Amino acid sequence: MFFVCSLVDTIRIPPKMFGKPLKKVAADILHERYHSKIDPTLGFVIMVFDIKIEGRGLVSSTGETLHKVELDALVFNPRMHEIIRGEVIEITDFGAFVRIGPTDAVLHLSQIAQDVVRVDAKAGIIYAGKHPTPLRIGSRVSARVSAISIGKDSSVKIGLTCSEPSLGPQEWRKH
Repeated sequence: MFFVCSLVDTIRIPPKMFGKPLKKVAADILHERYHSKIDPTLGFVIMVFDIKIEGRGLVSSTGETLHKVELDALVFNPRMHEIIRGEVIEITDFGAFVRIGPTDAVLHLSQIAQDVVRVDAKAGIIYAGKHPTPLRIGSRVSARVSAISIGKDSSVKIGLTCSEPSLGPQEWRKH
């Protein structure tokens, strides 16, 4: 799910940046700090915006100025059991990778349908016994988040399931 989070932070502005527009310097520093980063609490930070910076900063012993900033961040943070929509971007021997928001999730063969499935990874197709339309690259699916793991190195692994009657590719839900 996508959220807008309000944050408060402190930034250090080095002397070489003095004289440049304060808001632009703050935006550049915050962009570097947050943009496209994964935070275990926030999730995937997509962008920061609506930055407010205190004009007067404290001077540190290194000559930098410290400024309090308030900002909003657009984040993507999937939740366990959340139903999410995505697009199949790759078919492998063990299932499919589904693009959800700014990341990819794994849809294992055992979680595709409550049926016998066959995979043709070279052709990029997964067949499910009772469904006439195969799952293929480009298929849009609805899935439930079944596993989330955020590593210490900020790596994220997300597992999906489509084995419930109301989930899977749109074509399957019609039958």
